[in-house]
Amino acid sequence: MLKDFKEFALKGNVIDLAVAVVIGAAFGKIVSSLVENIITPLIGLLSGGVDFSGLSYTFLKAEIKYGVFIQSVFDFIIVAFAIFMAIRLMMKFKRKEDPVVEEALPEVDPKEALLIEIRDLLKEGKTL
Repeated sequence: MLKDFKEFALKGNVIDLAVAVVIGAAFGKIVSSLVENIITPLIGLLSGGVDFSGLSYTFLKAEIKYGVFIQSVFDFIIVAFAIFMAIRLMMKFKRKEDPVVEEALPEVDPKEALLIEIRDLLKEGKTL
């Protein structure tokens, strides 16, 4: 069982996944910083500094902070758009791959094909 686990843990797929998670976390920090420090202040200037997080409604003794939810949705839209633009920019810079040209095999004369088939049958010990 330990041998099987070692084979599983050291497979390329698991290591690739671990690397992807680490890089994804680092990229998440970059995107969060971009949104918090650059995009959100610019949108705040354009929208007149609108902040939904202060909106709330009191029902009996419970305070329902629906503004925080609206602000979270708004932040999500900004982050999603920033990631979309970053991916789009990276795709433009991605090197376009040349199409693979497959070499055509030379055409075999029908007589040669028949001789090859007879040779293969004789190798297998079969008779015609």
